[in-house]
Amino acid sequence: MKAALRDRYGPPEVVRLTEIPKPAVGPGQIMIKVYATTVNRTDCALRAGKPFLWRLLTGLIRPRLRIAGCEYAGEVEALGPGVSRFSPGDNVFGFNDASFGAHAEYLTVKEKSPIALLPVGFGFEQAVAGTEGAHYAQTMIRGARIEPGQEVLVYGATGAIGSAAVQLLHGQGARVSAVCDTENLDLVRSLGADRLIDRAKGEFETHQGQYHAVLDAVGKSTFGQCRRLLRPGGVYISADVGPYWQNLPLALITPMLRKRHVRFPIPTANSEMAEEFQNLMQQGIFRPVIDRTYSLDEIVEAHRYVDSGRKVGNVVITVRPS
Repeated sequence: MKAALRDRYGPPEVVRLTEIPKPAVGPGQIMIKVYATTVNRTDCALRAGKPFLWRLLTGLIRPRLRIAGCEYAGEVEALGPGVSRFSPGDNVFGFNDASFGAHAEYLTVKEKSPIALLPVGFGFEQAVAGTEGAHYAQTMIRGARIEPGQEVLVYGATGAIGSAAVQLLHGQGARVSAVCDTENLDLVRSLGADRLIDRAKGEFETHQGQYHAVLDAVGKSTFGQCRRLLRPGGVYISADVGPYWQNLPLALITPMLRKRHVRFPIPTANSEMAEEFQNLMQQGIFRPVIDRTYSLDEIVEAHRYVDSGRKVGNVVITVRPS
């Protein structure tokens, strides 16, 4: 099968397309014929080996996980012994941040991993982007313990996490203020934002709102910058560890002050996760935002685009197994 792999950490150019054997399907596993995948910030961090902490899990000098790709959509090709949830020919989508491997024509995943039938009315290229960003967004929302009617600010509302967060918050009845650039104001409004804050015009720096929670979906702010925007008892959560990894110790220290504080919820993917987003997509509460689509042959260019920081929503890779 054709796969995009790399044997060393580095820039997009370390990724190369090559032919490797199809994976074998073992007990409790499902083989997926991949029709679509994505390139996201997680894949690019895995490729670059940055932050360096990644390498403690993925290989200190050379990557143990040679094929990236944590989101996939495709057709069930074969089942290993003991699998009962799916049948060959089922159209599915899912999330695999345990072993990755979706940047290839075939992938094996555990039956108990986050995998579900394709949402009704969605194609492979649309549904494939429905797990990674939404998973991290939902982790932040639940970590902040948002309730209907509460005021929430989403910083970086146009990425995969931010665009999902705006929709999920709107769907559960929160009032959403969203920070984005001028050219994306209409998009973010259409996702359900109640108030728009134009970052390009410096409106965030002068904004005087008061929020139950500030969710930084891109990791480009700090608790110090956002503390003024929080109500007493308000929560700051970032998708990143922050400068000098400050959000980790702040998450331990600030809650003891019982005032404005930092939380750093750890995402955990389970078998119900994909089914949750399947239902949200079918109900019209959440629809992944797609920026660009590349073929598997163009995956290096897709990495370059995600690295550029100009991505809006998700970048999809189409795969057509031979």
